[in-house]
Amino acid sequence: MKAIHQTGDVIHMEKVVETTDLATFETGNVHPFYGTFALGRDVEWACRQFVLNMKDEDEEGIGTFLNISHKSPAMLGDTVTITATLIKLEGNTVDCEFVVHVGERLVAEGTQGQKILKKEKVARLIDSLKVG
Repeated sequence: MKAIHQTGDVIHMEKVVETTDLATFETGNVHPFYGTFALGRDVEWACRQFVLNMKDEDEEGIGTFLNISHKSPAMLGDTVTITATLIKLEGNTVDCEFVVHVGERLVAEGTQGQKILKKEKVARLIDSLKVG
């Protein structure tokens, strides 16, 4: 694992809310807002950028938690800005805080965690969970 980040480092990402990001389930579309599940995917991607920068070729990141507090809606076509801040870097633990805005309006905030593991350890974990 490369030690190229430190706590307090920030990554910004922008995303335009698309139809596939709306709150839609098997029963249809619920409303024209950015679904919390899609928001979770996108904040995980923003936080993962730290892992991608730090992991070695024989390593991979694996999520450990995701906490989201959805504060206000983002609508189809809105550009959301995700700001991920590295708050904990201990051993192979990579934890972030994030905020999501549309302009100045807070859409969501929360925390997300990952661990950087050797790919062989991830493969062993997968194998141990397979039902034979």
